[in-house]
Amino acid sequence: MSTIPPVVRTVTVAAPVDLAFTVFTKSLNSWWPPSHRIGAVEIAEAVLECRPGGRWYERGVDGTECDWGRVLVWEPPHRLVLSWQITGEWRYDPDPAHASEIEVRFTATDAQTTRVELEHRLLERLGPSAAALNDAVSGENGWGMILRRYADAVA
Repeated sequence: MSTIPPVVRTVTVAAPVDLAFTVFTKSLNSWWPPSHRIGAVEIAEAVLECRPGGRWYERGVDGTECDWGRVLVWEPPHRLVLSWQITGEWRYDPDPAHASEIEVRFTATDAQTTRVELEHRLLERLGPSAAALNDAVSGENGWGMILRRYADAVA
């Protein structure tokens, strides 16, 4: 199995580290793009259960839920690791052995500014759909755009 380099994106937000972490985790729905869904219906909300083992998922306008993955590491306010159990075909894969990982680190650069670094790694675990997912998350509408929306929500 060939290794795919991780996708790394960074944004600096005008907020203390505690607030930056809180907006990222507890206010996911305020900044997650509604177009970025895997369910069959329009997304009503994006949810992150803020605890180790918690789910992150979307809830559709009809009440249906589509899992995206799990909280693997919960270290507020400095670090969060999530499993990404979505294939290159934008479907949920329940097998955690196929999951890639997203690590988000929050580092205070001063009392009112935080550097947020997101690393999406282990994409090769997705097998044949890995290249398609890598292209999507590293592309124009991928993590860079999503982090800009997050930075706007923090401001």
